[in-house]
Amino acid sequence: MDRDRVRRLWEDVSATYADRRDPDGSDADLLEDLRGRLPEDPLVVDVGCGDGARTLANLPDGSIGVDFARAGLEFAAGEVPAARLLQGDMLQLPLRTGIADAVTAYHAVFHVDRERHPEVYAEFARVLKPGGWLLLTLPGGRFETVRREWMGGSMFFSAPGRGRTLDAIEEAGFEDAETVTADDPLGKRTEFVFARRG
Repeated sequence: MDRDRVRRLWEDVSATYADRRDPDGSDADLLEDLRGRLPEDPLVVDVGCGDGARTLANLPDGSIGVDFARAGLEFAAGEVPAARLLQGDMLQLPLRTGIADAVTAYHAVFHVDRERHPEVYAEFARVLKPGGWLLLTLPGGRFETVRREWMGGSMFFSAPGRGRTLDAIEEAGFEDAETVTADDPLGKRTEFVFARRG
């Protein structure tokens, strides 16, 4: 799906998503595990940060939130004033190479066409320092759809399946992948993956 159309879909549903999403839960707890793997004063980039309540608010002060939708960033500015916020597409992050100690991407990559997911993982690897960590949602199924009446609007979802996703992460230069299941912001159980940039 056209990336500008996906951005417009997010502009339409950002307020409802922020309102309905529980800011607590065991997927937020995974961020404590991530922080334990990082050096002092790490720079963390939260891709698809939205309003910031679930992930960005649980990251170190000065973390960078990147989101496609201006509406999500406006919510994040109020929710996480210590964060630095950038509007941008995860296919071409507005960040220097090798700047980050970690990248998080919760419920984000599956809003990109699945054929382009390897580009996203390569972009995550580009902005990470060697040995930096990636923490992201691992979609279990293989799907491509537009869900109507999702959060009061419509939304595009696309994933190649669990195995292909793990292969693409490895091909992008990540090592030591480990998976864990946690609660997601809408009350479901979801798998996540930690992986280290080689």
